Amino acid sequence: MTSFQQARIDLGSQLRQLREGAHLSGKELAERLRWQPSKVSRLENARQTATEDDVVVWAQAVRASPDTTDGLLRQAIALLERHDDWKQRHRSGLAAIQEDVRDLESRTKLFRVFEPGIIAGLLQTSEYARHVFRKVKRLYSAADQIDAAVRVRMQRQEILYDRTRTFRFVVTEAALRTCLAPPEVMRGQFDRLLAVSTLPNVDFGVIPFGTELPSNPINGFWIYNEAMVAVATMTKDLTLRDPDDIAFYVRAFDDYAKAAEFDETGREVIIGILNQFRKQNSH
Repeated sequence: MTSFQQARIDLGSQLRQLREGAHLSGKELAERLRWQPSKVSRLENARQTATEDDVVVWAQAVRASPDTTDGLLRQAIALLERHDDWKQRHRSGLAAIQEDVRDLESRTKLFRVFEPGIIAGLLQTSEYARHVFRKVKRLYSAADQIDAAVRVRMQRQEILYDRTRTFRFVVTEAALRTCLAPPEVMRGQFDRLLAVSTLPNVDFGVIPFGTELPSNPINGFWIYNEAMVAVATMTKDLTLRDPDDIAFYVRAFDDYAKAAEFDETGREVIIGILNQFRKQNSH
């Protein structure tokens, strides 16, 4: 067991003790917080990482002392700032990871996403997502929860239709051409991108082959509001909260966005790739 997972277990245990000390069942606490009961269970059993907001409302609901609340907050912040080991994290289950992400997204109004090699989860079709999760399961020996993970990923996408939120996605043409699923699944994925790119609160940009890139696209990254950047590597999930780090990634995103094609021009790139996939399948 990694030190990260042990710290998450310790925090979950303390949250459970506070709930039990307040003579509340998990369902009763969930009702007070307007959460799904499963979230209380996931936090207490270290299948999901508690955020600062989670800790604050939990402490208020059980009437924890200020000192206790401060201690829990320090633990939650320390967990969120640590480099999360992907292999250990995936062993806790693919669906649990998706729940973690959904909670983070629910607190975000402005999304800025750059992906050089994959289509972002919020834009994936269920079949594309299923093939991605199968590969993740094999690589990280993840718990076999593919159906549940796909279901939560599709539920996450409901947020795209919330007009109070803004989404800016930039991908390279290489990301669209990377075959993480069979051709028929890829074609359905391109149709999905064409549809989502017309939503009024979604900007979807493609950097075509032949366009000079502003920097080497080593990793994808997600910027949540002005508060946090998530950077996924093959072995670590980096959570960056330092203002200088955030400012750096905002500048990087803006540079990639300037190189991208949006709206009808961007859709023309997608349609061109889609037509090539159709021709390949006809031979």
